[in-house]
Amino acid sequence: MSATESEAYWEERYRDREAAWGTNPNAVLVDVLGGFGLTPGDALDLGAGHGGDAFWLASLGWNVTAVDVSATALARVAQGAAARGLTVATEQHDLTRTLPDVAVDLLTATYFQTPLEIDRDAILRRAVGLVRPGGTLVVIDHGNAPPGSRLAHAHHHFPSVAETWASLALDESWDLARIDAPVRRAMAPDGEMADLTDNVIVAQRRR
Repeated sequence: MSATESEAYWEERYRDREAAWGTNPNAVLVDVLGGFGLTPGDALDLGAGHGGDAFWLASLGWNVTAVDVSATALARVAQGAAARGLTVATEQHDLTRTLPDVAVDLLTATYFQTPLEIDRDAILRRAVGLVRPGGTLVVIDHGNAPPGSRLAHAHHHFPSVAETWASLALDESWDLARIDAPVRRAMAPDGEMADLTDNVIVAQRRR
């Protein structure tokens, strides 16, 4: 079967990246989850990249499945987990087509954004169906283009946090636990500094 457009794009991106890139957890996710005191269970990391978030969650006791469209990225996740003495399951999916067949207590979509034309809202709406009653959904987005990002040059639309929340169209079984858009200083690879908005949504499914 031929590679999808997403697979071809992200394979090229990750092959061009150093293996150590993206192996630390996203600081915003660490901060967000630190405020909820969740009991570790099964977690699904959408668009896991090189596994920084997955490694961190696994180190806290979560049973993590890392999902990405790039086989190169997932091979590095597996290698990185083994090197750290962690267990992280990996599954390759083009999320425009398929999702893992799992049920989870935590679903994270951290900077799950791409310059490619995909229906990201539809992917997230389908993915939330994998969250068990009592589980938690965390969506963290760039609210504007990160300095030096390809998204800045792709006429990419950055939805507001309110737009993203509305697009999820969660039913009455969900409670909104956090929604905000904090701003932080960020540095590009060339040293350029800029204000970067992080759209943060945390929702919890009732038991």
